[in-house]
Amino acid sequence: MKSWRTRRISKTQAVATKSTPQRTCVGCRQIKAKQEMVRLVRTREGDIEIDATGKKEGRGAYICPDPDCWEKALTGKQLERTLRGSLSGDKREQLIRNGKDLLKELNGAQSQ
Repeated sequence: MKSWRTRRISKTQAVATKSTPQRTCVGCRQIKAKQEMVRLVRTREGDIEIDATGKKEGRGAYICPDPDCWEKALTGKQLERTLRGSLSGDKREQLIRNGKDLLKELNGAQSQ
């Protein structure tokens, strides 16, 4: 008959730490926590839009809440390459405007 040994562990060892999901910014390529970033999504129809909830269906890309990252991601080809879609000039301008408004809200909420 086999005897099973149980190893005694302390309470601090028994508590598992939960890792936070991390994503890479399309603009600056830095890895940050998912909650700190803003998600853009390409929907099934091919539209690229800001996903404030982070739960919309489609292919997603993340951008830091920094105006420089937004400008770099939206003026270059990085966002189109990541989302595997094309971005028209009008849609690009609309995303830039909406992104600036969102960044103002986020930065205002963080300073309070």
